[in-house]
Amino acid sequence: MKSMLEASPASAAADPRLATLTDQCVMCGLCLPHCPTYRLANVEAESPRGRIALARALTTGTLAATPTAVAHLDHCLGCLSCQKVCPSQVQYEEILVRARAALADAPRPDPAVPAFARRILRDPRTATAMARWGARLRLGRWLPWLARCLPPGARWRRLAEAQPNLPVATRFSAAASTTPTRGRIGLFRGCVASVYDRDTLAAARRLLEALGYDVVETPEAACCGALERHHGDVAAAAASAAVTRAAIESARVDTVLVAASGCHGDLSGHALAGHPVRVADVHAFIAADPAFGQLRFRALQRRAALHLPCTQVNSVGATDAIRNLLARIPELAVVTLPEQPRCCGAAGSYFLEQPDFAVRLRDEKLAQAQALAPDVLLTTNIGCRIHLGNGLRDGGASLRVIHPLALLAEQLDNCAP
Repeated sequence: MKSMLEASPASAAADPRLATLTDQCVMCGLCLPHCPTYRLANVEAESPRGRIALARALTTGTLAATPTAVAHLDHCLGCLSCQKVCPSQVQYEEILVRARAALADAPRPDPAVPAFARRILRDPRTATAMARWGARLRLGRWLPWLARCLPPGARWRRLAEAQPNLPVATRFSAAASTTPTRGRIGLFRGCVASVYDRDTLAAARRLLEALGYDVVETPEAACCGALERHHGDVAAAAASAAVTRAAIESARVDTVLVAASGCHGDLSGHALAGHPVRVADVHAFIAADPAFGQLRFRALQRRAALHLPCTQVNSVGATDAIRNLLARIPELAVVTLPEQPRCCGAAGSYFLEQPDFAVRLRDEKLAQAQALAPDVLLTTNIGCRIHLGNGLRDGGASLRVIHPLALLAEQLDNCAP
């Protein structure tokens, strides 16, 4: 960190709360083995405690907000593996968000994507609109091939190569319910997930209707605010949360289920914080439902590699519920990918804005998956699905990447017992 310690009279606005939060860190270093960027770079500034020291110095004005210093904070994936293992219970996520908010206007190194594209990526409404246009134009089919005409390393080529294929919009037949109507359940669609996770949402609806629920999906405008908040734009995140809160209130449901693990934390901890509507992980909800044991699933002689995203492990939990659901498919062999490296490198829009770290982490994760020789790769977060799927496509692999609920819905026997 020596090159960053350049004195500055005021590199960032003072934040007393941030100073208090950073003082909780005792610099023990127990987080270091769990940090993806520290493991790759082996540099203290790319570790949780190094970033906490940066945040503290920037807050007190003892460190200049140089592009180098700010880049180390921007390199953080926000996976929260460090926060989960911290014995001092340091609130690392809040430190990161506050530091990024204070440094919103600080100079950055040359970005991996153009400035206007970066603004789109961080605005869920615009990003969703662009995703819908991309889906209509089938950009995922031809844009990556067109990208090869551009110079290697070019920013526009990187964006073109990252355009994911749109998942097949599975048309499930109506599932026979085992019970009478048992109430209204809200299903959170999310923003980008409403485009690129359509098959997952259809699968969740089929399973819930088979259990006897009326399913109400949130409108397209509903966004948890995670993309904005994780970039430090807390005002925009609060605005997104307010829109979502109003939409869910108008739906008149008691429970909202979330299929994308990346949305769960912000929906429960921000958009619906203190609200009587319950936010639940869809896997935990279905697995705990007494009627689930009455559903029948067709056998599937396949091998599935299960990727558990950082958000699922560190924030949501319910990992046992996911395994229990998949265990209901006869003859399906499920193998969970090793914990390390924990993060696949997706992290919202991180894989576009910080491609160097993101690609290295993705390649490691895909190597783990392919070593298991699976027939299908399962993951519970839309960002991970896009990032891993792009890596497989770029490498010429045909391995299918889907949500566990999609596999369950495909194997659900349409006949009630």
